[in-house]
Amino acid sequence: MLVAVLWGVNFIAIHASLEQFPPFFTVALRWLPLAVVAVLFVPRPDVAWRWVLLYGLGFGMLQFVFLYWGMATGMPAGLASLVLQSSAPFTVVLGALLGERLSPRRGLGVLVALVGLAIVGSQRGDASAAWPFVLTVLGGLGWAFGNLAVRRARSTQPFRLTMWMSVVPPLPMLLLSLVVEGPQRIGSSLTSVWSSVGGLAVLGLVYTSLIATVIGTGIWSWLMARHPAGTVAPFSMLVPVTGLTAAWVLLGERPAALEWVGCAVVVVGVLITSGQGQSRGKDPVTSSSRSLASGSAMVARTPSVP
Repeated sequence: MLVAVLWGVNFIAIHASLEQFPPFFTVALRWLPLAVVAVLFVPRPDVAWRWVLLYGLGFGMLQFVFLYWGMATGMPAGLASLVLQSSAPFTVVLGALLGERLSPRRGLGVLVALVGLAIVGSQRGDASAAWPFVLTVLGGLGWAFGNLAVRRARSTQPFRLTMWMSVVPPLPMLLLSLVVEGPQRIGSSLTSVWSSVGGLAVLGLVYTSLIATVIGTGIWSWLMARHPAGTVAPFSMLVPVTGLTAAWVLLGERPAALEWVGCAVVVVGVLITSGQGQSRGKDPVTSSSRSLASGSAMVARTPSVP
């Protein structure tokens, strides 16, 4: 629940950053400080390098390339917080393809959430509005690949994994920005950073890097490493509750009536999915709460990763 709040407000911070910097360059700026800190001060995580690279590629690059691109081309911050939650059904389906159990109730919850996303998409009919929507959905697919990489890595050191994942995006994103956005556009965004808009953009970068990534993603990685992807991922669909509300209050965004209906349907989907009990009364939400309470004791019981 805490991650859902932190990530929901994060869309307001992203909006502020994109007001000053071009989208691909913003992705590089988001990860660069964390990459420097990771290389200099953080020991490498207890997982194979392939999982660090796949996590960085899916979560760090593909998700944010498409999300920032979509928001820069017209996707409202509040609706972006909803549409990006396509990652949850993508994660559940990909997890099922890799052998995780998909119960009928969890499958129903995914379908209900997809219906909610489809309702939102139906309200963005013209090409100029549809393209940002498609880009944001592709960002959700990138997030899903990152989720599965974390799940397969099963790291007992999620903070280290999160920090070292940040080493992957900066250089490729800087090169992409130089090729696509050009040195002139990048330079202009840097020279005008002392304006009021630039100051808010820098604060947005601080929030996305420190609060949303180090704290939010660290907690998320911890959960994904210890519970089935289909149990954890649906909680990300609660992010739009915070995102839409924050965008309404702070940015004056007013989604259409049917878009609100779509958001409500998504929330119903996550409630159905996360309410799935397991055999012998082992409920995943209860199990998660107990794991959080046990803290280091549980980590000590976790077997080492080959």
